Amino acid sequence: MIAENLLKQIDFIKEIDKIKYIQRRTKLFNSNRNENDAEHSWHLAMMAIVLREYSNEKIDLLKVLKMVLIHDIVEIDAGDTFIYDQNKNHENTEEELKSAQRIFGILPEEQAEEFIKIWTEFEEGISNEAKFARTMDRFEPLLQNTSNDGGTWKEFGVKYQTVYDKKKVIKNGSTELWKFAENLINDSVKKGILKK
Repeated sequence: MIAENLLKQIDFIKEIDKIKYIQRRTKLFNSNRNENDAEHSWHLAMMAIVLREYSNEKIDLLKVLKMVLIHDIVEIDAGDTFIYDQNKNHENTEEELKSAQRIFGILPEEQAEEFIKIWTEFEEGISNEAKFARTMDRFEPLLQNTSNDGGTWKEFGVKYQTVYDKKKVIKNGSTELWKFAENLINDSVKKGILKK
């Protein structure tokens, strides 16, 4: 007889396959193809492993990895909110919380509680791990847009100050990466791929 917990875990694994179909506005590096949420989450996990030495504080890397791998699973139900969308708040919404409860609720109770707790911690952005995970989440699309001649900035007419304001969260997790990011943003203006 198959254990009930295993059946729930397999159902969850099948459900989260849907994240591969959630298209982001940001395109892959040097590409015209949009990134999907699964690719984004994988890339953030790799970035966290490679760049962890630049965290402002000591971090539990496994917890950061859990955060970046699960933070966008809620978009299976809630959809992707474009960070530069003027009509919809990019921060945690009631819709995302309902999605978290439904999707993580497929898991056995203990795991469901853990995943919701980790997702909530990421959204709040207060712990050292959440700050660094959010640094990765804001840093990756910056690198993509600069590799794509302005990418979504040009496509949607996003201005320098908006980019700067959205990206300065990077410094909460890493002042070193923020210095690098700030230079990229300013260089993008000089290159004409980001308008003041």
